Amino acid sequence: MNRIIMASLVLLATSFVTANAQDIAAGEKVFKKCKACHTATEAKNKIGPHLLGIVDRPAGTVEGFKYSKAMIAAAEGGLIWTAEDIAEYLVKPRAKLKGTKMSFAGLKKEEDVSNVIAYLAAQEAQ
Repeated sequence: MNRIIMASLVLLATSFVTANAQDIAAGEKVFKKCKACHTATEAKNKIGPHLLGIVDRPAGTVEGFKYSKAMIAAAEGGLIWTAEDIAEYLVKPRAKLKGTKMSFAGLKKEEDVSNVIAYLAAQEAQ
């Protein structure tokens, strides 16, 4: 990724800390694209692992979920799902983690990425 995009992602990822209710609500709407495979409100796996508590969680650690070899390797390599890493993954999952099972193409709008991270972080706080 070029430096401008990376800098934007860093700013975007850290902005979730100051998220307001509007950002969280917008993130919940965008998260509807994810609901077929994931849940963020309960510790229940679907096609993908649940995302409750994902922010700052070590990768590949949801009990009972069968991860791809790529995710297992990333976990063994010490990947922690920081807001920045989540942002990169949401933009281009297969670029962030080559070999991932996730078939989602990615979110195109920076605002959508930021709002989804705000939504995910808010679920942890409840």
